[in-house]
Amino acid sequence: MTRPRLLNLETVRNFRDFGGYESRHGGRVKMGRLYRSGHHAEASDAELEKIASLGIHVQADLRRPDEREKFKTRFQAPVTITHDGGRETDAPHIRFLTQMSVDAATADQWMVEYYEAAPFKAHHTEMFTDWFVHLAALDGEAAGLVNCAAGKDRTGILCALTHHILGVDEADIRADYDLTNQAVDVASRLPEAAAYFNDMLGKDYPAEVFRPFMGVHLRYLERAWDAINERAGSVDAYLVDTLKVDEKMQAEIRGRLIEA
Repeated sequence: MTRPRLLNLETVRNFRDFGGYESRHGGRVKMGRLYRSGHHAEASDAELEKIASLGIHVQADLRRPDEREKFKTRFQAPVTITHDGGRETDAPHIRFLTQMSVDAATADQWMVEYYEAAPFKAHHTEMFTDWFVHLAALDGEAAGLVNCAAGKDRTGILCALTHHILGVDEADIRADYDLTNQAVDVASRLPEAAAYFNDMLGKDYPAEVFRPFMGVHLRYLERAWDAINERAGSVDAYLVDTLKVDEKMQAEIRGRLIEA
């Protein structure tokens, strides 16, 4: 790996390159071709210039339509994948936090259950499929970007599936997913974020209640993987049967994104 993985943008959370890992198919996933991040609604002009310089041609914006309307993006790739399904009045985790009483354990369990359902939500599977279709057709040195609101949950699942197709070792898949906690500096930002959310919600929750919504935990991704295995039979079967990403398309993706 010869390029920095974290881009350290000030207002775009969790922007990083998720290439560079060794592949069981031989070689290594190219860097500078696969990026992931949170939303870009608050990006500065300087940050937009930096993002534009990355050569991103296809973008999977996994946010719901209400999220895209509330936080209008300042960056859009030439090919941008969105979906009009899944509309909510309020973000699901905000509705959860408005309950009479929430503690750290129930917040953690809410996130586990979210990951169990997320791989099979219709608007997710359609965008996941579109991402792989466009990834298989990337030309030259064009890059792809996956983002959602925070760049950690929906994005984390799709990036893990991308790594699986590319033959990235399970330990590296988990390490890249867990890198969110460093990229967004959860440890230092949690008290400030808790104060913000408590003020917005009119609550007085301990900071740990908000940790699942700021960072990630490996058991969340593991629950998504378990749900895929339970419902589809295996991750490979999920890719083929649920997402319609057949072996030919997977081979095309590997041919474009793995270097010797």
